[in-house]
Amino acid sequence: MSANLVADSQVTCTESDSQYPVTSIEWLNRLIGYDTVSRYSNLALIRDVEAYCQQLELTPYLTFSEDASKANLFVTVPAGKEQAQESGGIVLSGHTDVVPVDGQEWSSNPFTAEIRGDKLYGRGACDMKGFIACALTVLPLAVAKSTAGELARPLHIALSFDEEVGCLGAPLLLADVAARGINPDYCIVGEPTLMQVVSAHKGISVYRCRVHGKSAHSSLTPQGVNAISYASRLINYVDDLAQQLSERDDCDALFDIPFSTLSVGTITGGTATNIVPNLCEFTFDYRNLPHMTHADILAPIETQIARLEAQMQAVDPNTGIELMREENVPAMTDSDSAALQALVTGLVAEKEVTKVAYATEGGQFTQAGIPTIICGPGSIEQAHKADEFVALEQLNQCDEFLHKLLLSLSAAGSKG
Repeated sequence: MSANLVADSQVTCTESDSQYPVTSIEWLNRLIGYDTVSRYSNLALIRDVEAYCQQLELTPYLTFSEDASKANLFVTVPAGKEQAQESGGIVLSGHTDVVPVDGQEWSSNPFTAEIRGDKLYGRGACDMKGFIACALTVLPLAVAKSTAGELARPLHIALSFDEEVGCLGAPLLLADVAARGINPDYCIVGEPTLMQVVSAHKGISVYRCRVHGKSAHSSLTPQGVNAISYASRLINYVDDLAQQLSERDDCDALFDIPFSTLSVGTITGGTATNIVPNLCEFTFDYRNLPHMTHADILAPIETQIARLEAQMQAVDPNTGIELMREENVPAMTDSDSAALQALVTGLVAEKEVTKVAYATEGGQFTQAGIPTIICGPGSIEQAHKADEFVALEQLNQCDEFLHKLLLSLSAAGSKG
């Protein structure tokens, strides 16, 4: 929260909590200092936030990864002290992990926040520790309103792990929340959108295809089954299917790419030019519009695989093709979020609502029955790059937005 908003709400730090930041810039400095690249643990950051919440007399809940090296955090500021309701309300959601900096040329230490001009630089500055910083900054004001009996609906904060490697933490968090009987009305995922409302995004499925052929000397090709050749036929089929997707009449013009896409990303195979290759692998991703399913592409691809396998096994019955789904992030739908969209667009400067091709944990929230939108500080164009930054004005806009959102939760009235 910007300094003027802290003053307006008369929330100040006491001596006992002076170890914690007061402004969103200070919080962002602190959060960037934790190296939470997905291959590392995020526990130091989570334990710090946990202690901060406990100091505010809140009860944060942690859910751990299978090896207990990472954790999600979920904390609730309940509705006013008379009801002390934990269900309902709005979730502010953010992921704590960041992408690696390997091979990138940074102008400053990526894990030390640095302000240059009107921008704050550091890994995660926009994706998405900037939003988390703003959410943590507004927390004391939410607690004060709850204690005073002024918070009509709960405010929740959800911090997850491993979003950048397949949104692995959020399902565990959501399962834990449901098990504790908490049913939020809405969720706001603070991915960088330049504080514009994003109402929907595509889903992502990543597939690995492994073609098992039969080796032979290249002078005896009829005795072998060329894995690369069969892989290429299947790749050509995937490309043809991608073209068909682009020509469907159920596109959505609010997306920058208004149709579902298929794209082959990697391929490996073969050992030498004079050997018929017995193995070839390739990967492809499917980015589906919210109204489409995996079956829309999986069924025809599996049919084509069956045709190719029949040809391969006519030469050698031990040949074949494996298709494995390695990543699955559901699309975020806008079918139930009209009231939330109206609420948030009424609180931000940018009134236009858009949809995006990249995926977030928002799809998992909507899949869990929680209407969700995306709105956060910074630009997605800065994410994952060297010298990642968030404009200070974007942080200020997010502070103001969350302050207004808290006021809306403090007003009596119906949901939304």
